[in-house]
This record gives sequence, structure tokens and C-alpha cells, in this order.
Amino acid sequence: MNQLLFEGRSLVGIVSSVIRQDDRRVSYSRLDWERMYRLADYHKVANIVYLGLLGYRETVPEKWRDRFFKRYQESLQFGENCEESLKEVLTWLNMREVSCTVLTAETVRELYKLPETAENSPVQIFLDEEKYYLAKGYLVDLGYETDETYKGFGERMKKVSAISIILYHKLPFRTSRYGKNMVKILETARIKEPYEYIWMLPTESEFLYRMAGAAYRYTTDELSMREVLELLLCHRAWKDEIDEDMLWKRLEEFKTDQLAEKILEIAYMWFGEKTDTYLMTRADDTRVYDILEERLLTRGLVNREDDEQALKLQSQIAKEIEKEKKAEGQDIQKEKLGKFLAEQKKKLRWVFPDLHYMSSIYPTVEKFPVLLPVFWLIRGSRLLWRSVFH
Repeated sequence: MNQLLFEGRSLVGIVSSVIRQDDRRVSYSRLDWERMYRLADYHKVANIVYLGLLGYRETVPEKWRDRFFKRYQESLQFGENCEESLKEVLTWLNMREVSCTVLTAETVRELYKLPETAENSPVQIFLDEEKYYLAKGYLVDLGYETDETYKGFGERMKKVSAISIILYHKLPFRTSRYGKNMVKILETARIKEPYEYIWMLPTESEFLYRMAGAAYRYTTDELSMREVLELLLCHRAWKDEIDEDMLWKRLEEFKTDQLAEKILEIAYMWFGEKTDTYLMTRADDTRVYDILEERLLTRGLVNREDDEQALKLQSQIAKEIEKEKKAEGQDIQKEKLGKFLAEQKKKLRWVFPDLHYMSSIYPTVEKFPVLLPVFWLIRGSRLLWRSVFH
């Protein structure tokens, strides 16, 4: 576990030194680069790490150095095609009058000082289930493929040298409180000009969506370092447009305001500048950040969680998952029962054929339908005779 935390903290150190453009020292020679690559790739920061390795090439095996470089190249290609690929998709949806809401803007790329440190962060689009399959079909025609499936919610579509797109027909939050409050966020969307059917969340609502989502994914151990970094970038860029009192009030409705604030604070601790005033507001007890950091960097393998909001939300999500499993089990049983009954029905039809079939073998039945049971018996006796004596 200590090695996991060491590598996680080293990853934070490399990423923060590139983002801040400083000379934070990292013990490169002590790192297992296979694990470091996998960790960086999971947290979607491998392209940033490549820049951090420049000047330390001799300490990184060529195989893993090439892997980091590949991710760096992908981020460069993506930057060149991002805007056009998204415009193509949104224009098509608008032309076909497919009403949808863009939940996260691609403009977050513009918040990075070094454009090549940005990532192919997927644009999230929410639309109703009927339009969902129409939109997915169009993306497939464009060469997109399903990269990841979110069962019951949607999927991530990916294409080489194009922006990744997540299509949701249901927002990926299981608890009723989250579902209700996410609907409130959707209700604030506005038409994105020059389109007529494409809606966009205003800055304040998008940041609320990101903050609430980060708190939720922290409790499911799915929160990535990239997402934490982009919380900082968005907050730093948008704070003058955001009514912070209203933001925290809305997060109180999710019952994750304190947890979300801790995540934002650790984002500033990891990637912020010394001049960031937000760092001055952090809690005096640093233990709360240690617990948060350990869980985040180890994807829940080190879990000493004591935050009441996190524990309560985690429990609620677990209950919902259990309900889903139970319902899924019931559906499987219904399906098995349906198949069993269908098989029995087939057997009964074979033993007791309908009038049309029987009259083709025994013409008398057509004239005297009342004799159908008699001829069933005759047919059954003949079949039994054949099976026994032939």
C-alpha cells in the first residue's frame, strides 16, 4: 500500500510541476514505470507526464517512454480536430431536430496554459432514449466506436483524431436525491447559438454539475486526477461568474457540499499556485486531506473514509445497486419461466395439433370438428406404436 501511495503522490508531483511550470523534485529512479504508466493512463494524465519526463529520459525504460509519447501525440492530434469534429456532430443533430443538452463544454481545453497538456476529455450529451439511438447510429456512420458502456445510462463513443462523446439517455447517478437535483440543473440549460435544438448549461450550472459529479464519483472510487485538475482550472477561470453562496446552497441539496469543497481544496493543494487565495481557506486538520488523497490515489484500495456525507452517499448507492441486482435477478427468472412455458406450449401443440393440421391428415375432422379429441387419441396411439415397434 505504501508503494501505491508513493507512486500516486509521485504522479501528482510530476503533473503539478508541468501544470505550474516549476521544478518540483520527484524521485524518478525509484519508480516502477510500468505501474506508473498504467496509473497515469487511468487518471488520463499520461500526456502531461511525458512532458515531465523530458530531461529524465535515461531513468525511464524506452518501452514506457514510447507509451507516454504516444499519449502525448494523441493529445496533439486531438487538439487540431476537436472543434471541427464536435461542430460536425452538433450540426447534424440540429439539422434533424434532435433536441439535446451539452453537459460539459469542450472549451475547458482553453484553460490549460500549455494546450498539449489538455486531454481528449469527452463532451457529454444528454438526450431522450428515442433520440439516443438515432444519435448513436449517426456517430457509428461517422466512424465512432463504443469505447465504454455505462449500463442503464449510456456509452462513450470514440474516434481516432476526433473528440470523444459520451451519450446519456439517463444521467449516471443512482440515488433519487441526485437524480432530482440533476434534473434541476438540466432545467437551467439555454439554446446554444447558432443552433435551434442544441442546449448548453450556463457556466454556473456546468460547474455545479462538475462539482456534484466529482463528489459522487469519489464515493464510487471512479474520480480521476484529470477531473480534479479540471475542477481547479474551471473554478479559477469561472469564479467571478459564479455566485459561490448559491453554489454551496445548491450542493447542500445534494448533501455533498462539504465533500465537494474538500475535493476542490485538494485540487488547489495538488495543482494550485502559492498565490491562489483559495488555499488559505482549507481546514486546519490536514488529516481530512490525507484520507481523501489516499482513497483517491489508490482508487479505494486504501479507504479510511470518515466523511459523513461520503459514507452516507456511499451507503445509498450500495442500496440502489443491490436493488438493481435484485430486479435483474427477477427479470432473469421471468425470462427463464417465459422460455420454459414457451417450450411446454410447443410440446402441447405437438401433442394436440390444431384443427387445420389434423384435418390435413384426417379429412373427417374437417366435417365433424367435435371428433377432434378422438383423432388426437388415434394419432397419439399411432405415434406410440411406431416408436415402440419400429
